[in-house]
Amino acid sequence: MKVAVFGTSVSESFIPVLNDFFGFLEKNKIEVQLFRPFKDFLLQEMNLPVYYSSLFNSPSDFDVSNKFIFSVGGDGTFLHSVVNIQNFDIPVVGVNSGRLGFLADISQDQVYSALTDIFNNRYSVIERALLKVEFMGMENIDFSFALNELAVLKTDSSSMINISAWCDNQLLNNYWADGLIIATPTGSTAYSLSVGGPILTPDSENFVITPLAPHNLTIRPIVVPDNYELKLKVEGRGNTYLASLDYRSVAVDFDTILKIRKANVTLKTLQLPDQNFFNTLRNKLMWGFDKRN
Repeated sequence: MKVAVFGTSVSESFIPVLNDFFGFLEKNKIEVQLFRPFKDFLLQEMNLPVYYSSLFNSPSDFDVSNKFIFSVGGDGTFLHSVVNIQNFDIPVVGVNSGRLGFLADISQDQVYSALTDIFNNRYSVIERALLKVEFMGMENIDFSFALNELAVLKTDSSSMINISAWCDNQLLNNYWADGLIIATPTGSTAYSLSVGGPILTPDSENFVITPLAPHNLTIRPIVVPDNYELKLKVEGRGNTYLASLDYRSVAVDFDTILKIRKANVTLKTLQLPDQNFFNTLRNKLMWGFDKRN
């Protein structure tokens, strides 16, 4: 069996977990294709040589025979792995080296037991919806998919922007705000949640549309079916606004219209025994830690 391992950086306190992680793979004779920049970081910055069989730098030299992709880091690293690998057929497994992680949901003290479950086929596959964004009137970016959200944002100007939003060619609203977020169910626990959006289960077939600091306080987040095609037209001072797909941002001219739809591919992730979405919510958001609950 062969697996891929992706990462960017980790702290020194995570070294014992990495030793256990790579030690498990080596002990069980599992081939490892390691992301070369991560290998260089571990060797040069942490003085930590790790077990691997081969290396990859980009989607062009990624081995599609890998059975799993392990993303070592936080949710940000998980999102980086999607862009740097660009493979929707192989499940991505998040190993959490940080703090709060909904995507990188294998905690440090669970690594050995999680690997045991995975390589004994004790897991289920969760398929997560992606957004596909089309920039009408400008060249599209190389990888125009988002796992969490598309965010339309004002630039460094203090002035708000006006965002006209259509759902299947029906006007939803003209948002006078600092920005607007279109989130997937996966992204409902990310940027959208931080500004008051609702939480959706990963299998919800919906988008969440959440305004950022709207001028009119009666404007609230709304949930719409994900079979709608959404269209955004932005107006404001200056020449450009920002369109952010997960962690990647691009300056967009005001005469560019964005079209957003559900992608025709999904991203596969693993759900381990006793690690369902509601357990993750309770643990990550510390529900029940208040003795009154």
